[in-house]
Amino acid sequence: MTAVAVEVGHRARDAGLDRTLIELVNIRVSQLNRCAFCLDLHTRRALTGGESIRRITVLPAWREVTLYSDTERAALEIAEAMTHTTGDHLDDRTYATVRAHLTDDQVSIVTWAAITINAFNRVSIASLHAVRPSPKPT
Repeated sequence: MTAVAVEVGHRARDAGLDRTLIELVNIRVSQLNRCAFCLDLHTRRALTGGESIRRITVLPAWREVTLYSDTERAALEIAEAMTHTTGDHLDDRTYATVRAHLTDDQVSIVTWAAITINAFNRVSIASLHAVRPSPKPT
């Protein structure tokens, strides 16, 4: 699975998708799946990569705010569609909206990113991966 995640990252970069967009997808999917371990990991990675605390904090309400680009919104739409197994999926109208902001390759990459983090979430949850406390500064 790690090799798949690394490959998705390389392909995302090659397709013009930056690392913070992929981390937003990872965080949003992990929020939906309630995977504390992956939330902790990908939030730290996003912050290290330059993402803001503000945008991470309001991510669950991404549809209600204007803090995300059209490309990011399209990616988040795909991420949620790949995570929810019942209810709303990527219908034709939503797909057309997504395609207005992402190329076919980018749609494929974001889809694989969402599938990959969903798999990692399930492994982490089933394995009881714990969020460890950060060492206190001395």
